[in-house]
Amino acid sequence: MTLSRASLARLLLFVTPALWSANYVVARAAVGVIEPHALALLRWSLAFAVMLPFVWRELWVKWPLWRHEWRDLLVLGGLGMWICGAFVYIGGRTTSAVNISLLYACAPVLIAAASALWFHEHLRPVQWGGAALALAGMLLVIAKADWQTFLHLRFTTGDWWIVAAVSAWTVYSLMLKNRTTSLGVFTRSVAITLGGILVLVPFTIIEALTVQAPAFTPKAFWLGLIAALLPGVGAYQAYSFMQKELGAARTGLVLYLGPIYGAIAAWIFLGEMPHLYHALGALLILPGIWLATRER
Repeated sequence: MTLSRASLARLLLFVTPALWSANYVVARAAVGVIEPHALALLRWSLAFAVMLPFVWRELWVKWPLWRHEWRDLLVLGGLGMWICGAFVYIGGRTTSAVNISLLYACAPVLIAAASALWFHEHLRPVQWGGAALALAGMLLVIAKADWQTFLHLRFTTGDWWIVAAVSAWTVYSLMLKNRTTSLGVFTRSVAITLGGILVLVPFTIIEALTVQAPAFTPKAFWLGLIAALLPGVGAYQAYSFMQKELGAARTGLVLYLGPIYGAIAAWIFLGEMPHLYHALGALLILPGIWLATRER
């Protein structure tokens, strides 16, 4: 029995956050090892090198068509690889994981609202109910089942870097779905990655000239490789595929699973034990996403 494309896309909703959670571990391990822009450039350069052999022929044959998309590719690369890459690494240095999770929780709501407002991508009442259920579960995890946590939140400079990243991700998601292209999903992602690299290069050079960066070590390379393969190639390709099959609003729901998968990754790789509130949050998030993405 083979999965339909829509069924595969719904399955990837639950797999993709596991790939993205690797980025949380990389971000924590990278402090003092490699600078944010250097890490982002290394990550996407390695990802581009891995993906290019699979699509270079299509890029070459369709060059007369997709060369006219260069503005979109640069904008998408700047949003997805520069702002949603380096900015998150910068913000994570001066803000808490709770604040990052809370701010990123706004993204699915922003994507759904913008999709409905500008692109008439409507969710049915049961889907809005599922999204609300998933949001409640995510907030429960962030608050650690203690709602007074939100009364004591403090915002720092790092939070504004994350706000910029969340805003960029919203625009990236909408453009990815609604801008026309002559390329396939996978090939377009490779072209976007190239655009992101071109945007990252000058900022990485400025960073190298203005910051006393640590010496490049094998650990820095391995962090870049992990970020390239899991949250880079894996998560971004899956996200592009889901966008095409499910739309921007429903695909944005993958961010609700971030706190759950992040807790599991922290337990496995950092020795941080999960708690009961993670399980309670999952009991709300998982059925919420199912309701929000189910067919009629």
